Amino acid sequence: MKIKPNPVSFKWWTARACVGVLVFGAPFMAMAAEDTPPSDQWMTGFPPADNRIIRNTDRDFFAGEKLRWTVCHLRELFPSKKVHRGLGAPIDLAYELDPAIDSLTFTPIGSQDTMTWDQAFDVNHTDGLIVLHKGKVVYERYAGCLDEMGTHAAMSMTKSLTGLLAETLIVEGELDEFALAKDVIPELKDSAFGDATVRQIMNMTTGVQFSEDYSDPDADLWKYSAAASPMPRPDDYEGPRSYFEYLQTVKAKGEHGEAFTYRTINSDALGWIIARVTGQSVAELLSERIWQRMGAEQSGYFTIDSIGTPFAGGGLNAGLRDLARIGQMMLNEGRFNGQQLVPAEAVRRIRQGGEQELFAKAGYATLPEGSYKSMWWLFHNENEAYAARGVHGQTIYIDPTAEMVIVRLASYPQGPNSLNDPTSLPAYQAVANYLSREGE
Repeated sequence: MKIKPNPVSFKWWTARACVGVLVFGAPFMAMAAEDTPPSDQWMTGFPPADNRIIRNTDRDFFAGEKLRWTVCHLRELFPSKKVHRGLGAPIDLAYELDPAIDSLTFTPIGSQDTMTWDQAFDVNHTDGLIVLHKGKVVYERYAGCLDEMGTHAAMSMTKSLTGLLAETLIVEGELDEFALAKDVIPELKDSAFGDATVRQIMNMTTGVQFSEDYSDPDADLWKYSAAASPMPRPDDYEGPRSYFEYLQTVKAKGEHGEAFTYRTINSDALGWIIARVTGQSVAELLSERIWQRMGAEQSGYFTIDSIGTPFAGGGLNAGLRDLARIGQMMLNEGRFNGQQLVPAEAVRRIRQGGEQELFAKAGYATLPEGSYKSMWWLFHNENEAYAARGVHGQTIYIDPTAEMVIVRLASYPQGPNSLNDPTSLPAYQAVANYLSREGE
């Protein structure tokens, strides 16, 4: 059956967030209302004034100033599954704040003018920013909807944690990276994913059909959104009703292994593989293997579909400091809080990067030497930096040379990171250079 969702219908717009097309985001911006309250005035009052209400049925709940509220409050709009921190006391991070960081300068890509780190905070619509150097917090700042007690949408940084779990299972011998997906999940035998290897799914070099053209009501993303939505369907809806059901319908386009093409459905296919191998969802495994053992301050949570499946491609929400713990764990080759949380070899394999010639075919202008492996972005710069990245400015940036971790949570108005990279990547390098000199 050919499904033609009405883009105005609330059933399809609410589906966007749950499918995490939080992962894409940019097309919503054209629908943002021009006359809206500041971000700290949304949903205030009992009840809120009409012009301060955000509902999951709003077409623009993930746009404009509403975006800056929504990224911290998704659990109030949609069902979710907890990433439990456990019952032990949190392990405090060590602090050695350096106020000089705010005055550091850099030149944005394509510009002749310099900018300070402090200026970049607002230019990039930053909600939370933390910098660790040699394991100590040297910078921490909040704005927008976020404070130290809040959680924020990680968006596609979720993918990197899904990839890390898979890489861990490979190193531990529980998952074969060369196995075909259909041999792990027989239900995928008729899907384009069926004859892709686990590694091709992890590196997003699959030849699968998945169109993401928001202007096309027949685009695959709308069908995926409908499948993933936990909201009631129209009476005449006959399509897939979960992530698992949708993944079984994916058609082939091109050959596996020919090029890197960023498609979120790879992450959910990998999430299914992880769940089948371990008997645990990605939310449960992430909690057991990492969150409960790293001394997290807060539990995280995943948005879920109608049968409770966590959105492995973009559904994680977490606190800034806990994401910093993740970054420090990666910098320490899997070790944190006195424990080896993931195998060092898993982190080393990620740091090796993927095939640059396959990545180059995707045409990322701000990542000219980049690659992609296990759902992490490798820069292949002099500092050997790599990152988890999500739309609207989310990043866990790890610089092994400078012994630095930066986590930024943001609500940048447009989705693609290519639009904020010019004022982000040079800023990260400026701090890395500064901290490296300080350590001499």
